[in-house]
Amino acid sequence: MVNNVKVYVEGGGGRELRARCRKGFMAFFGKLGLPTSALSVVPSGDRGSAFKRFRTEWLNAGRNQTPVLLVDSEGPVAEGTASWRHLEDCDDWDRPSNATDSHAHLMVESMESWFLADRDALARHFGPRFAARALPANPRIEEVAKDDVLGGLRKATRPAGKEYDKGRDSYAILGELDPDAVRRASPHVARLYDALRHHVAR
Repeated sequence: MVNNVKVYVEGGGGRELRARCRKGFMAFFGKLGLPTSALSVVPSGDRGSAFKRFRTEWLNAGRNQTPVLLVDSEGPVAEGTASWRHLEDCDDWDRPSNATDSHAHLMVESMESWFLADRDALARHFGPRFAARALPANPRIEEVAKDDVLGGLRKATRPAGKEYDKGRDSYAILGELDPDAVRRASPHVARLYDALRHHVAR
C-alpha cells in the first residue's frame, strides 16, 4: 500500500515564493527517484512555523498519512547526534509522541549547503562569469558554516552581475541540482532519502 507523505519544509513566504519552494523540492525529490505522486511538499515559512505545522499534522494524520519535518540545522550537528536531539537541545522543541528520528530531518547547516555539492549546477544557473573558486573548498559540505556558505555564494556570483538572492535563486537552483551528488556529500540527505523511500512504501 502506498503511503501519502507530507514534507513540512522550512521556506517560502508569500504565495509566489511558496510555489517556487514547492516546485524546487518536488523536482529534487523526483530526480532522486522518489515517487512524487505519493509525496507532497508543504512550504511552512520560518523554522518555528514549520515545526508547529508538522506537530499539528502529526496529531491529526490519518492511517496512511505520514508527516515529515525538514528544517535547517542553523549550526553544526555533532556526528551521531539524532535530529530530534539536535532540535530539542538547540530549539527546545519536544518530539511528538511516537515520532521517530525518521520523521525529522535537517539541512546541515542550511539548504544552500547542498549547492556546494554541485558546482556545475551553480555555473549553469549563473553563467560563465560565475567564480566557483570563491566557494568554500571543503568537500564535506556539512562541516561548512552557514555564514561561510552564504558569503561564498555572494562572492562567487558577484562577477556574474547577479549576486545570489535567496528569494530569486535558491529554489530554482535546488531544482537544478544533481541529487545523487548531494546525497553523496551530505549524510543527512542520504538519511532523508532513505526515510522518505521507507515512508512512501510503508
